[in-house]
Amino acid sequence: MDLSKAKVQRIEPLQEQEARWVQLKKLVYLDPMGVERTWEFASRTTRVEGSDCDGVGIIAIIVKEEGPEIVVQKQYRAPVDKVCIELPAGLLDPNETILECAQRELMEECGLKGVPFAKDFYKGVPTTSVLMFNDPGFCNTNLKLVTLSVDPTDPINLNPKPQLEPNEFIESFSIPLKDLPIKLREFFSEGYAIDARVQNISMGILLSEAFLR
Repeated sequence: MDLSKAKVQRIEPLQEQEARWVQLKKLVYLDPMGVERTWEFASRTTRVEGSDCDGVGIIAIIVKEEGPEIVVQKQYRAPVDKVCIELPAGLLDPNETILECAQRELMEECGLKGVPFAKDFYKGVPTTSVLMFNDPGFCNTNLKLVTLSVDPTDPINLNPKPQLEPNEFIESFSIPLKDLPIKLREFFSEGYAIDARVQNISMGILLSEAFLR
């Protein structure tokens, strides 16, 4: 598999009856001054009935003696026509909890078994984040971040076997957490697109080092 071979061939208008994943909608709302206005936005068609959440992003940390590593991915994303550096992620299935979704997606995309951190080790950071909106001025897509511990000595994790779907082309790897900011800059300079979620983690590391140590 060579992700660099992926390329957009053409862009065409999408007819409403062809849309499988999203719909373009117009809403009418009142602004804070009571003035009626309209807004165009994209809406997912895949949200599980009865849920307020579309899916998960996964912060998978491989715990090693020499220091923690974070699992990231390379995946071609046609809308930006670039290979992106991302976190593992996926959509919620019916009758599935947020944690179950994160564990399933990590296994399917990376072949890794992840479990919640022990509370005495985790230092107060919750396993699941609050509900987050990716681009609320454009779409109603949302997710929760889930942090999982990956034991490198677990037999499953010694020989990861991803279970990718035929239309998924993903390369998973890990980066020392302390090196994430500089590695993302290197990837960007090499022409990769950087997903906002992994970049925000990187910025959080830099802010913590600058202001919280």
